[in-house]
Amino acid sequence: MKARKTLLTLMAVGLGIPSVQAADEVVVYSSRIDELIKPVFDAYTAKTGVKVRFITDKEAPLMQRIKAEGENGVADLLLTVDGGNLWQAEQMGILQPLGSDAVKANIPAQYRSSSDQWTGLSLRARTLVYSTERVKPEDLSTYEALAGPEWEGRLCLRSSKKVYNQSLTAALIEAQGAERTEQVLKGWVANLATDPFADDNAVIQAVDAGQCDVGIVNTYYYGRLHKQNPQLRAKLYWPNQADRGVHVNLSGIGLTRHAPHPEAARALVEWMTGPDAQGLFASLNQEFPANPKVNPSDEVAAWGPFKADDMPVEVTGQRQAEAIRMMDRVAWR
Repeated sequence: MKARKTLLTLMAVGLGIPSVQAADEVVVYSSRIDELIKPVFDAYTAKTGVKVRFITDKEAPLMQRIKAEGENGVADLLLTVDGGNLWQAEQMGILQPLGSDAVKANIPAQYRSSSDQWTGLSLRARTLVYSTERVKPEDLSTYEALAGPEWEGRLCLRSSKKVYNQSLTAALIEAQGAERTEQVLKGWVANLATDPFADDNAVIQAVDAGQCDVGIVNTYYYGRLHKQNPQLRAKLYWPNQADRGVHVNLSGIGLTRHAPHPEAARALVEWMTGPDAQGLFASLNQEFPANPKVNPSDEVAAWGPFKADDMPVEVTGQRQAEAIRMMDRVAWR
């Protein structure tokens, strides 16, 4: 074993990866499904010899499991989606500071926790999707404009129960205040063509089928459906380009408070935020790399450039409770 650990150390140095003498394995609790993370972890094992074992579930059960396991926990890292979820994990006290200069150098500050407890790995825009048959791009402008009377009976939304819409609402509150945001949400609800859908795929499919003319979705849902059906009669539109930009959220990772192998876990995070892993992870997920030095896949790049809102993503967690109360008040189901 000693010889093996020495070999791993030499391999790590040769690859520019920090030494992981303390462990031959890292355990990740992940809310992302196997096919979106296994190739990345397999690549890391091939480079370092360190095995990455992962357990998948929804984010809430995973966070509760980490909390319940406490000092006896087996998870080194929590990998999940949305800054709102990562902020909640931070508030639950189940994470600790990453303490990595490499991560700070790789990922812009707005995509990391200000207390250093998590970092973004990939980015997704929550943007507009419109019918190419019934809407002209020049008819669109901002998220807020979808509350106007011209969109009555033409808008499709996902349920307010999903964190993605909660985070978008939180970002709107931060950008323009509660009063204006509540007016916008009331307009959206009044303009719905049908009851909110359970997921973003259904929103895009409804636009394609003519059930509604415009919706709000995460970009990777569009990417997956467009890959399956290049003739999709729906297209992405980047709103708010004349002001703050498109709302951007992320998938990210945090070091658990009682990680059995913190140094090995930190080394994995450093690699995942670096150039080799960023391209692979983002392309598997049809997302944008969080590391600005890494280009998106050709498929994602084909959606076109856009101005992204530079609001710190952790704001979506800080204003989450306020956003949920507001969504309830306007009867966004």
